[in-house]
Amino acid sequence: MAEIDHIVVGARTLEAGAAYIEAHLGVRPGPGGRHEGVGTHNMLLGLGPSCYLEVIAPDPDQPDPPHPRPFDLDDPGVKLMLEAEPRLVAWVARTPVLDAVVTRLGTHHAGEIRAMKRGKLSWRLAMPPQNQDMSNLIPALIQWDDHRPRLPDSGVRLVALEAEHPEVDALRNALAQRGLEEALRLRRSPQARLVARFTRPDGREAVLASR
Repeated sequence: MAEIDHIVVGARTLEAGAAYIEAHLGVRPGPGGRHEGVGTHNMLLGLGPSCYLEVIAPDPDQPDPPHPRPFDLDDPGVKLMLEAEPRLVAWVARTPVLDAVVTRLGTHHAGEIRAMKRGKLSWRLAMPPQNQDMSNLIPALIQWDDHRPRLPDSGVRLVALEAEHPEVDALRNALAQRGLEEALRLRRSPQARLVARFTRPDGREAVLASR
């Protein structure tokens, strides 16, 4: 059974991303680290015991990686969007059976498994190819090798994650193939969009969206 592991906010710089999250959710994310060889670094915000928020940006202290940065950060359209302001760009689901899921779906749909590491944390990640991810509404799948990041509780809670897409039945089927049929609220819409709804520590509601 897969479940939401974290949601991803892309930014031009980590400082811009941190300021954006603080303005919208009332709490500043804490330090994360560098993804060596991937060309990115991040900051993290705990959303309770089961999931967290990641702010990710290109790392200016790393050379351009041999592969495109994750979550379409090198895509010209995404880069232009993030120049204007940070934005919710994707979500990641964790599964204890990553190899079995990728074998069943095939790398053409699920993506190739890549081993990754940051400090003492290590994990394996399969990101669906860009032409198969339905505008990042189909999540990357992650399997942690030992344990997930242990983060302070920010008091922010993810209340709901929603997806809008013109081919909502195809999206529903793709999520069901990954054991995620209950993870998102789905709606048919002319444009693809990911929407995350939160409660802040002060009790107010907040929304982050991909467009």
